[in-house]
Amino acid sequence: MTFDLITIFPEFFRGPLDHGIVRRAREAGLVEINIHDLRAFTRDRHRTVDDRPFGGGEGMVLKPEPIFECVESLSIAPHGDRVSRRTKQSVVLLSAQGEIFTQSVAAEFARLNRLVLICGRYEGVDERVGEFLADREVSVGDFVLSGGELAAMLIVDAVTRLVPGALGNEASARQESFGGDAASTSLPVDPSGNRIPDSTLGSGGLLDYPHYTRPATFRGMNVPNMLVNGNHEEIRRWRRLQALEKTLRNRPDLLQRVELSAEDRALLTEIQRRPRER
Repeated sequence: MTFDLITIFPEFFRGPLDHGIVRRAREAGLVEINIHDLRAFTRDRHRTVDDRPFGGGEGMVLKPEPIFECVESLSIAPHGDRVSRRTKQSVVLLSAQGEIFTQSVAAEFARLNRLVLICGRYEGVDERVGEFLADREVSVGDFVLSGGELAAMLIVDAVTRLVPGALGNEASARQESFGGDAASTSLPVDPSGNRIPDSTLGSGGLLDYPHYTRPATFRGMNVPNMLVNGNHEEIRRWRRLQALEKTLRNRPDLLQRVELSAEDRALLTEIQRRPRER
């Protein structure tokens, strides 16, 4: 998979790309990451990439000419083919006004063979870039960053982890928060025929369950007995209970988006009946 990052600060990416899974994936030839300096596509001696907005207002706006020329220099598929998904390529404008980047969007990007990320800056980007050049606008959250470079790095990291071979254990990406598919036919079923998300297969779109390692006792804090008793079915049920409880506490909105099994609903009822801690 190839990433093309368009930015006015190419030096920003020198550190983040040289560590961890992204570095290993690059060295293994699983991903290629190209950094394109937007100023190289300007035509004036000052290498101007921004200008004042029409109609007045605060801040500066990135000009359309260098962005269009940079993308066109990449010999990427035409806009119409990309939008209709006749090609496994996409051009994405990183913007606070875009759709929220989620794990499902990361999985969608991971199925591409080329992803171009345009890093916004200043007050914004000329609207013609989003309307006629980019296939979609994406935001990494409901907050404002100084520029799209950090957002681009977050996306590169999240997507690279989903590229086959990037992780040492492919199951890792399925059992994390937001990962896995509760409707997967490989999952076990309860007596009513409802599929049960297995702790080793996927979170089913919920937050991940708690993890512990040695030592079993640390400064008087103990690992839950359930995890050391060797009963795999009890461990599976405990982990699912904990995942549901953490999701209900931290991200209750996720419970409205996932397919809950009969066991899940029973566990949620059990959680909600517990006396609240003061």
